[in-house]
Amino acid sequence: MAPRRRDGQGGAVTRHICLHGAESTGKSTLAARLALRLGGLIVPEFGRTYAEANGTDLDETDLLAIFDGHRAATEAALAQEPDWLISDTDPLMTQAWAIMLLGRRLPEIDHWDAVADLYLVPAMDLPWQEDGTRLFGSELARAQFMEVAVGELDRRRLPWVWVEGEGDARAENALAAIDAAGLG
Repeated sequence: MAPRRRDGQGGAVTRHICLHGAESTGKSTLAARLALRLGGLIVPEFGRTYAEANGTDLDETDLLAIFDGHRAATEAALAQEPDWLISDTDPLMTQAWAIMLLGRRLPEIDHWDAVADLYLVPAMDLPWQEDGTRLFGSELARAQFMEVAVGELDRRRLPWVWVEGEGDARAENALAAIDAAGLG
């Protein structure tokens, strides 16, 4: 891939890709594959780490803690000035969780604007896998969660692309979408 773009002042600009969408669609696996291929840093899914430590009975306080964790981890990664930053979800997914779990949006997340350059949304073409932190495994709930997640991107008019396939094919499709978006 090409070296980092330069901003108008000659400074380097990190290209930021975010994996977004319903549970059990291969986001974490795809993030690792993209980081390896692009030579980028990964911001791990903070919500998973939080749920593993605190359980999945999440309320507004928990979701705001996840939001703050996402922001802090992303800021720390960006401070390293990588060419590529691959986020395994971001606060927009936390907002989707708020809608699904609380039935409402969190204003703090609505005000957040440090969005990625491109969102990759892995399709629900992989089988559901329970891991102890996932909540929306039925076909109906999974589809609803995906609709809410994509709705967050559309509401903000952010660039996003579906990514389909398994294994290497999924990674190749993601890389092609990155190139097509002019980020490669």
